[in-house]
Amino acid sequence: MSLSSTLKKARFEVIPMKGVTEEITALPVGSVVTVTASPRKGIDATFKLSEELARRGFKVVPHLPARQVYDRSHLREIFDRLSAWGFEDVFIIGGDIDKPVGIYESSVALIADMVEMGNRPRRIGIAAYPEGHPLISGETLMQALKAKQPFADYMVTQICFDPQTIGKWLTGIRSNGITLPVYIGIPGVLNRQKLLEISLRVGVGDSTRFLKNHFGMLAMILRRDIYNPDSLVKRISASPFGKDMAGFHIYTFNQCRLTEHWRYKTLKLSRNKRITQARLF
Repeated sequence: MSLSSTLKKARFEVIPMKGVTEEITALPVGSVVTVTASPRKGIDATFKLSEELARRGFKVVPHLPARQVYDRSHLREIFDRLSAWGFEDVFIIGGDIDKPVGIYESSVALIADMVEMGNRPRRIGIAAYPEGHPLISGETLMQALKAKQPFADYMVTQICFDPQTIGKWLTGIRSNGITLPVYIGIPGVLNRQKLLEISLRVGVGDSTRFLKNHFGMLAMILRRDIYNPDSLVKRISASPFGKDMAGFHIYTFNQCRLTEHWRYKTLKLSRNKRITQARLF
């Protein structure tokens, strides 16, 4: 898949925090925007922001962490709320809290219950981990993907800075019968030090170690105050697995203005390049 087509289909992830409603104005109306759920703020903060963004004309995908759902009755109430706002897509994750608030230990358990509910959203997205998960074995992750695949519509990967790792992981899951479309997770444009700190915090320590083991790349990242994913995006798009992507999932960390400026500029340069090449023939 070409660089321009993957960026055109990009999804944007935001966090329900102060200032996000101002930042979101930089994104094109009608864009797909996913809203995270945090253990500290709870599901309600996710839904309130999702509803606000829906009012503004965005295609919103709320995150639903299984470990923050009490029981089947609570799950029905959640889907009633989503249905009332016309949300047709939900992203199901396990959640980052150590002890579930209710009966759901994992996203697998929650999905098993939700598929029987008539008020559930039409589309379901699930998480994927090219570098593995710090608390879950690779075998368990594969079993979970297989269990969720019959009910899911797409996968979104965690951030990974190494295209070779992504390619190896994708080859592995495809050989195990996982055929779901995949959105590759990338960081947006943000402060470089913040990127490293967040990478550790969201569980992609292997990516950070990869950077530290490649001093040239680390030096490039620390050379300026602002990181942009130009190199990463181009390498992923040019990789053998580039054609197996549904698009990019951009973790904006609420820096939407910087990220959208970069995306728009990259698309414009790509379009001008294609026009120039066409004129040569």
